[in-house]
Amino acid sequence: METLAADLRYALRTMRSKISFTGIAVVALALGIGANTAIFTVVDAVLLQPLPYPQPDRIMKLGRRFRSQVGYSNSIPKYMAWRQNDVFEAMALYDFGALAMNLGSGDPPQQVNGVHVSADYFKVFGVTPIVGRTFSPVEDLPNGPTVAVLGYGVWQSRFGASRDVLGRPILLNGVPYVVVGILQTGFHPDPEADLWIPLQADPNSVNQGHYLNVAGRLKRGVTVTAAQAQMKVVGEQFRKAYPKWMDPEESVGVVPMRDATTGEVRTALLVLFGAVALVLLIACANVANLLLARSAGRQRELAIRSAMGADRWRVVRQLLTESVLLAGCGGALGLALGGWGVRGLLLLVPGNIPRVTDANGTNVVIPLDWRVTAFTLGVSLLTGILFGLFPALHTSKPDLVSILKEASGRSGTGLRHKRVRSALVVIELALALVLLVGAALLIRSFVGLRSVNPGIDAHNVFTFQTSLAGGAYSTTASVNNFTTQVVRRIETLPGVEAAASAIVLPVENGIDLPFAIVGKPPTRGEYNGDEQWRSVSPHYFRAFKIQLLRGRVFSETDTGASGRVVIINEAMAKKYWPNEDAVGQQIVIGKGLGPQFDDPLRQVVGIVGNVRENGLGNEGVGVMYIPQSQVAEALTALANSVIPLSWAIRTAPDPFSLRMAIERELHGVDGQMPVSRERTMEQVLSSAVARENFNMVLLSIFAGVALVLAGIGIYGLMSYSVEQRTQEIGIRMALGAGRGKMLRDVLGEGMKLAGIGVVLGLALAYGVTRLLASLLFGVKASDPLAFAAVAGILTIVALLAAYIPARRATAVDPAIALRYE
Repeated sequence: METLAADLRYALRTMRSKISFTGIAVVALALGIGANTAIFTVVDAVLLQPLPYPQPDRIMKLGRRFRSQVGYSNSIPKYMAWRQNDVFEAMALYDFGALAMNLGSGDPPQQVNGVHVSADYFKVFGVTPIVGRTFSPVEDLPNGPTVAVLGYGVWQSRFGASRDVLGRPILLNGVPYVVVGILQTGFHPDPEADLWIPLQADPNSVNQGHYLNVAGRLKRGVTVTAAQAQMKVVGEQFRKAYPKWMDPEESVGVVPMRDATTGEVRTALLVLFGAVALVLLIACANVANLLLARSAGRQRELAIRSAMGADRWRVVRQLLTESVLLAGCGGALGLALGGWGVRGLLLLVPGNIPRVTDANGTNVVIPLDWRVTAFTLGVSLLTGILFGLFPALHTSKPDLVSILKEASGRSGTGLRHKRVRSALVVIELALALVLLVGAALLIRSFVGLRSVNPGIDAHNVFTFQTSLAGGAYSTTASVNNFTTQVVRRIETLPGVEAAASAIVLPVENGIDLPFAIVGKPPTRGEYNGDEQWRSVSPHYFRAFKIQLLRGRVFSETDTGASGRVVIINEAMAKKYWPNEDAVGQQIVIGKGLGPQFDDPLRQVVGIVGNVRENGLGNEGVGVMYIPQSQVAEALTALANSVIPLSWAIRTAPDPFSLRMAIERELHGVDGQMPVSRERTMEQVLSSAVARENFNMVLLSIFAGVALVLAGIGIYGLMSYSVEQRTQEIGIRMALGAGRGKMLRDVLGEGMKLAGIGVVLGLALAYGVTRLLASLLFGVKASDPLAFAAVAGILTIVALLAAYIPARRATAVDPAIALRYE
């Protein structure tokens, strides 16, 4: 311990005596460690921390497994079949997202988020009520009692934590529900919700629509592998009973809930974590170069210590102590920078990253807990050893005779030192190029997404959602009457050009349904295809300025009493009627999926331009549009119970300037109608690429830092090289070497290293960028333009970094240089 204390005291004195060196090294390390801390904090919160439920490793999400992915939308019949197993102690069926509902009958009413769940939902997630109970099996049957379970938050805020609410009815969208229980505080529901009501799914349902989540809690001692094996058998039993309702490649997927929740962002976060680790490696290489440069001035000191009896490992320990102490200072500053970095990340985080944003897209607070602190300390220690060990081993075995003969402490680095420092600079350049290529690919991908024509004019379109859940809008006629009145009132407002409603907005994932073409033999079981399905009001195409190519659009005369019609997009027309006119053709949509989807024969009356209805990255997707007034009654009730109705209002002035007037007209028809998610359509399009923007910005920042560090590295190496060669340069110039010759020699030395770094980096990038393939759009991972552009940029930066020392070399006065030591 005494020896360690002595090493620490000496290390501190050394750091104080070289304050500029210490400052540069600490800042370089702090940037790398701070960036790692910030990213690790997010990675830890999303991917590593266990879910906030009792024994979360036993909670599984079930879905339909295909060859390359698992789809988590499930049908009621499949859920009923899956429940017959020996591996799950509880299984639940529930909505994908919460519905905005009005609580009470105030003016305005309080808006809450409600979710339909089956009776075992609470058992699956391990939550118990603090007052009352959860749903009984009888309450979860069709036409069962209307009951509700309240979350702790709404119980506190709306009912003042009064237990008197238990057993009393509350109004939800005008329908009375009896409160049977109140959940404990700290429950983090999936999806986010304020209260829960029974799903009341029919055990004998033949509704084959896939629109619900399924989760289960494994029995104690049952492994994921065992559950997957048994559920595969259960799936095959379902296939035998209902062969047409499972695809040939489909089986039952059992995935740990944490993996299922974070699956879409896992790759991106791991790529960013890898990128920031490369930044830290570059920072370590820079500091190692600084240590090697400083060691040149300490060779006499180390030689004297060796001559006095200090063995090599004693010297290595001293040098490592200095390195680890340096890294510790960088880690302390990095932890502070990491805290600020997390706050900055949360400002950039899109509203669709699980466990970092809530149901409304609001960022949650991520504290720097003990796990993050332990990570930072570990990284600091590893960093200190990483950048300190190599220089320590390299300088701890000096040539005592040659060094002690020197008249001063400047003995030069020697060829071996120079090669090591050159190798470190080459590594920095190669790693920086890998990051730059990754950033260039993501930038090209993002630019490609933003330049995609969505098929609509999003400028000056105001959007919002309303929940039609409840008895008041359980029929198609009641929904059509409501939307017609609202549209007419809104379109009378000055500045409003068109108003419409739809089951979902463009670019937001919607519903796909199979269909059969009259007069053509089926090609997929009983159907000819499966395409996107949208129910819209008559002015939908005018509100979004969707081009009519042939035929007509919907009008107010397309009602439930008129002939059934459908409009398709150009992609669908070309796909199914490539050599004939699709207008006038007849199709049957969804027949055989169950009574909710039974739909009469429809005639194609129009063809419109392609709209990226299913996301900006999905091109050529077929779409079927039908009038809201002609939706089947059972499908209207089903859709209203799980999907909020979307609205689009085209305005002449700024859309938000008419927000209050639009809400007033809507509430003039129904004063209790909840309004949520008010956005412009341009904001909707931006949110569709928010995750890609997040990835691009972060990787670009990391690549920029890496580029600066690499530039500093080559500048430092060439500057030190010029300083060490001062006498040589003076002698050569005294013998007649011109300034141009010296400039070319020094530049050539720097550019040789840059060339090696670029070639090595291109080879590394060619392999590493394959990991980005799933994050790219419209560009290949081996895009030659991105590789060439980055190689050119890095070469220019290296040229500039080497030019300054080269210019300094040409300014050497031979007379002064010959006296230089």
